[in-house]
Amino acid sequence: MITHAEYERHLFWMKKAIALAEIAGQSGEIPVGAIIVDNRDQILAQSGNRKEKETDPTAHAEVLAIRTASRHRQNWHLNDCSLYVTLEPCPMCAGAIIHSRLKTVIYGADDPKTGVLRSVANFPDALFSNHRLNVIGGIASNDCRQLLQTWFMRNR
Repeated sequence: MITHAEYERHLFWMKKAIALAEIAGQSGEIPVGAIIVDNRDQILAQSGNRKEKETDPTAHAEVLAIRTASRHRQNWHLNDCSLYVTLEPCPMCAGAIIHSRLKTVIYGADDPKTGVLRSVANFPDALFSNHRLNVIGGIASNDCRQLLQTWFMRNR
């Protein structure tokens, strides 16, 4: 259970991630946005999906943000950082999250097809996971879900 103050903080950052997702969607990408902040609430990295632009299947918002944050820190250990992402991460992104040792992942919409933090599987708590992280789902979930549904209706 999170406090009202924690919820408001998470909502603040999620709204910024939603803005990044909107920009990604306007450029033809699936609208997913991600932001990594440190324990002082300083932004280390932010990104939207860029698979189409970079012709790179690994160019998910989460992976791009993790790469940038690690370069910024000159260290792949992000153990005092939180990742805000508009959609529950897929297996590839969850692997990157676990390996980067992020402290917390806060996501918006559940992904009933490929979400592996809680929906389809639970990678953080699986026996193969070498890192335990906090997971908070459902922050601004309606806004995140609506953004995705609208984009898919228009583009697919």
